[in-house]
Amino acid sequence: MAQSLAKEFTKGLWAEIPPFRLVLGLCPTLAVTKTVENGIGMGVATAFVLVFSNLLVSMLRNLIPSKVRIACYIVIIATFVTIVELLMQAFTYPLYLKLGIFIPLIVVNCILLGRAEAFASKNSPILSLADGLGMGIGYTLALGALGGVREIIGHGTLTFWGGTPVFEMGAWFHPFAFMIQAPGAFVALGLMLCFMNLMGKQ
Repeated sequence: MAQSLAKEFTKGLWAEIPPFRLVLGLCPTLAVTKTVENGIGMGVATAFVLVFSNLLVSMLRNLIPSKVRIACYIVIIATFVTIVELLMQAFTYPLYLKLGIFIPLIVVNCILLGRAEAFASKNSPILSLADGLGMGIGYTLALGALGGVREIIGHGTLTFWGGTPVFEMGAWFHPFAFMIQAPGAFVALGLMLCFMNLMGKQ
């Protein structure tokens, strides 16, 4: 049992990391990763929804009629998205404003529905919890890494909560503003996908 739990948890950290291996959830991945703060914030919010929706779908899997299962999964996911949206408004309001419409759009993130349909609806709650936690952490790390690359190259800084840069390139560095624009997101993602593929072949 412990081996199965470890396998389901760790697969989301590398072997099936959503944006780079499964190539899922790319809309928020590209849109909100101008800074590492935004990337990690979106990742944590998505991980929260993923963990609890996986758990609830697994617990109710034998009660949900197969003909309406997708609609039921969406209702469950939307419930947890509403919870995380209210929590962010209460405790991290500046970050909530930065992420904007992409918080409620977590409902249509294909990672969540995909894990509910492909895994949680077929496995026990404890395995579904491990799957959701691993995928959520992997997604958060991926968004944080992409946000960090874009922020360092595009701004010359690395900023975490509070808005104070914890790392600055210095006056000699001329930021490459292209990286914090929409085309730069595609270029950064492509380079990171290339890196992941090269690492996977070794």
